[in-house]
Amino acid sequence: MKKKNNILENLGLVNLEAQTSPVIKEAYGKDWIEFGTEEYKNQYPQFLIDLYYNSSTHAAIINQTAAMIAGQGLQIEDETNLEALVKLKKFIAAANSKETLQEVMTKIAFDLKLHGAFALNIIFSKDRTEISEIHHIGVEKIRSGVPNEMGVVDTYYVSSDWANTRQKNNRPQPVAAFNLKDRTEPNQILYSALYSPNMQLYGTPDYSGCTNWALIDQYVGEFHLSNIKNGFAGSYFISFNNGVPTREERVQVERQIADKFSGASNAGKFVLTFSDSKDREPTITPISVSNADKQYLALQELLVQNILTGHRVTSPMLMGIKNDTGLGNNADELNQAFEVYLNSVVKPFQSHILKVLTKIFDVNNMNLPVSIIQFTPVTTKFDNETLKDVMTQDELRGELGLEPLTDEETANEEFAKVGSMITDGVEMPLYDTIEEAEAEAERIGCKGHHEHTQDGKTLYMPCETHEEIKNLKEEKTELDKFIQEFGEDEPEGYDLIDEEVVEFEPEDFDFEKELNEKHKIEFASTGRAYPDAPSSEIGEEGFDREYNLYKVRYEYVEDEFLTRKSGKQREFCSKMMLAKKIYRKEDILRMENIAVNKGWGKGGADTYNIFYFKGGGNCHHYWLRKIYFYELGVARGKKLKDATAIVGITKARNKGFYPKANDPRVSKPPKRMANNGFVK
Repeated sequence: MKKKNNILENLGLVNLEAQTSPVIKEAYGKDWIEFGTEEYKNQYPQFLIDLYYNSSTHAAIINQTAAMIAGQGLQIEDETNLEALVKLKKFIAAANSKETLQEVMTKIAFDLKLHGAFALNIIFSKDRTEISEIHHIGVEKIRSGVPNEMGVVDTYYVSSDWANTRQKNNRPQPVAAFNLKDRTEPNQILYSALYSPNMQLYGTPDYSGCTNWALIDQYVGEFHLSNIKNGFAGSYFISFNNGVPTREERVQVERQIADKFSGASNAGKFVLTFSDSKDREPTITPISVSNADKQYLALQELLVQNILTGHRVTSPMLMGIKNDTGLGNNADELNQAFEVYLNSVVKPFQSHILKVLTKIFDVNNMNLPVSIIQFTPVTTKFDNETLKDVMTQDELRGELGLEPLTDEETANEEFAKVGSMITDGVEMPLYDTIEEAEAEAERIGCKGHHEHTQDGKTLYMPCETHEEIKNLKEEKTELDKFIQEFGEDEPEGYDLIDEEVVEFEPEDFDFEKELNEKHKIEFASTGRAYPDAPSSEIGEEGFDREYNLYKVRYEYVEDEFLTRKSGKQREFCSKMMLAKKIYRKEDILRMENIAVNKGWGKGGADTYNIFYFKGGGNCHHYWLRKIYFYELGVARGKKLKDATAIVGITKARNKGFYPKANDPRVSKPPKRMANNGFVK
């Protein structure tokens, strides 16, 4: 038994245990709660950072996922509250004096993926009524204070280096925790973490289960680097033949050799023995590992797979990691993998960030619905215009991870027809297919189809006979009558000098009158016009060319960035677009009392405000204001720069022309409004 004990004494024991799970504990005499591992005492966030920098596979996943979480910016989904909209847009453009909100979001998205938590430095305004700025602060710099008697953390501690807190510059500084009920301190810390079992104060990343594999990846890389630097030398068996030293001496020799030669960075281990023979000369014997190359290849595949699994990656190709399994290597599989990863991994992260931002928006009274603009799949080969031409609205929304919209619109005549013919002044559509012709027949109130030959090609017209469709077309609706009576062509003798989407224009604001009044004042004050001009100065048109030089008309225009299912368009919108007319504002307002678009008013009413709500709920159209000026050079004192100087709100402020603010509903297609533009 004594011999066995001697053998045990002569062998050095190496502890290969590595603990990577975080431990939370309250340190004696400290005001903060420590967060670390056995090796990284109170340094768990730093451990995660080191892991990120030393594992290529792990880092690739972190980078790609963080970018997907941050997305391409915030999209405001409801713009009906103008005051909140202006404040929110301003905050998005400048979250602090140096960064946009998107730049801050990019940082917190990275921290949320890497650490499972993020921190913001919240700065209140002087009167404490609003949040004036938010700044990202690295999670590795934050430690939680000891919870108060209610179990709530009311203080966080900040240090640039928690490994050297004794240095003056690194001494932890207390900062109040974010608290809307207590705004005494203008500078507060908002710490937000993912839920982790048994972790009440700190967050842990969603990939915690694979940190050991990421650590192995790091060690394998260090091992191969060391092997290359050392000429691929193997491990060694070292024998000292000059006697057996005491146990304390053996431990000291072992420690010195281990510190110098062992570990991943020294590529291998050694076996150490002591003896009294062989002329007291140490013997160093290389130990070769059989099939070492195959072992490392197998280990590499195993660790990559486990890292991918720990991050819940659905396809390595999404992260830029090539594999030979064939899974996710074609466009369809990759798109499917992208959608699964987006919905199951990325969107929950985004939801967490948006909930925190909502709290901030609430404080500033600018909490409008927002969403993160998603990245598109990496396999997209076509631009947006091409996709709009070949995909339905629901298909496009599906690509963006959105639910299909309910669309009660009718078929779009202009979308499907290939031509038309005019008989006795009546325009009748022609279609390539029987199905399209019969669908149009049903829409206009007849059945079937009939053939028509044009340039040797057989085309199809709605209705069973030519006379039937002609009679239907000749029956004018209220809308037909309105277009015929009030629709205008481009005015002759005038130049179009400005056009813009109608924004913030109330019903009672006469844009044309305001322009002409302003023009009259400006020209009279400079001597270029004649306020007391005789009647002979009045032209054949019936107005004074010196003063009434502007015409303002409105055109019904489609928002081309909205996509409707199968190209559908209701009859009102189709006729307004096909007419290609322009209208006076007072005439557009007349339609409020004419049943030009039955059933789209409040509760299914036949009349409603066309100026605000256009074609009704889900409509894709808006009014375009067009400003014309009497022929350049004809009127006395008339120059282009004089005409355009007083057009529009922003273009004329320096001239003293301030038109009234317009109602925001005028500038939007109903589909972009709250409730999709359905009248309540």
